[in-house]
Amino acid sequence: MVLWWRKKRPEDQPAEGPSSLQEQSSQDTPPIAPQPEPQPSTPTPEVKRPGQSSWFSRLTAGISRTRASFTDQLRSLFQTAPKIDEAFLESLEEILIAADCGVEVAGEVMTLLRQRVSEDPTFKPDRGLELIKDFLRTKLTAVQEPMNLNRTPFSVILVVGVNGVGKTTTIAKLAHIFQGYGMKIMLVAGDTFRAGAIEQLCVWGGRLGLDVQKGAPGGDPSAVVFDALSAARSRKMDLVLIDTAGRLHTQTNLMEEVRKIRRVVQKIVPDGPHETFLVLDATTGQNAISQAKLFDEALSLSGLILTKLDGTAKGGIVAAISQKLRLPIRFVGVGEGLEDLDAFKPQEFVDALFQ
Repeated sequence: MVLWWRKKRPEDQPAEGPSSLQEQSSQDTPPIAPQPEPQPSTPTPEVKRPGQSSWFSRLTAGISRTRASFTDQLRSLFQTAPKIDEAFLESLEEILIAADCGVEVAGEVMTLLRQRVSEDPTFKPDRGLELIKDFLRTKLTAVQEPMNLNRTPFSVILVVGVNGVGKTTTIAKLAHIFQGYGMKIMLVAGDTFRAGAIEQLCVWGGRLGLDVQKGAPGGDPSAVVFDALSAARSRKMDLVLIDTAGRLHTQTNLMEEVRKIRRVVQKIVPDGPHETFLVLDATTGQNAISQAKLFDEALSLSGLILTKLDGTAKGGIVAAISQKLRLPIRFVGVGEGLEDLDAFKPQEFVDALFQ
């Protein structure tokens, strides 16, 4: 994932030459795509944002339940089995499916192992664990791509999801992440239906020192969004994060409401929203996939945020989601604190899983 952002200025010109890229790469930068993108011959290196040094330890601790039920069982199977045969593969399939990796991912893993044994009859089970790690890295990396931010006059992220996934809190955590890069951020309380949603976002905004645009409880969320984006332009914001009412993916009228919000965004920012994130609760397992499919059909999602990974022993859902939806996982959450959400990086996740 390319990491780059700096505050827009009217006089900015595209960087030229290797020296400009080197100067930019020395600054703290978020997980978003450069505008314009650097040439392939001079890639921008990944730079950690402020305070990120302990994220890997939090991620490792957060997925400990999955590691205990999934990784430890895999390690035991691969280290103790005398050979890779059908009995071995049947046990492997059970472990993968129990961890919510999904039938398709399990089938691909078994096909890969069968091919390897066919090509090399001396291939031992204890070498298979690295094969699975490489498979997961490749599978998760294949759908990742830079975010569509750093736009003019400002970037817009629309955040959607069903009730109970932690959507409003996740928006606050996102704001906290992007604050770390000096972004001027506005929060929009577009959930006018849930009791307390506006107050909750206002509390977070006060805690973070951010501007929160709101309307009356029960009011028209599209009108709130229209006024907020007009204000964001005049106040020269860099990023606007829009909260929306929680809705079941089967509630047609509520899905139409969020489509209306998208249309309102496009009246003010014609190429927006630049990102549409669906927040998913990892503890719901395979049901998260059916949610995402219907939200994607309605809204053309650009990415997923997976919360509550610390609350499940079935973290294999990460692989199942990547396989089924072909949508990038943008962020993962492993706790309630502001620092317990961060950008999803496949290599980092697999390393933490097999720690």
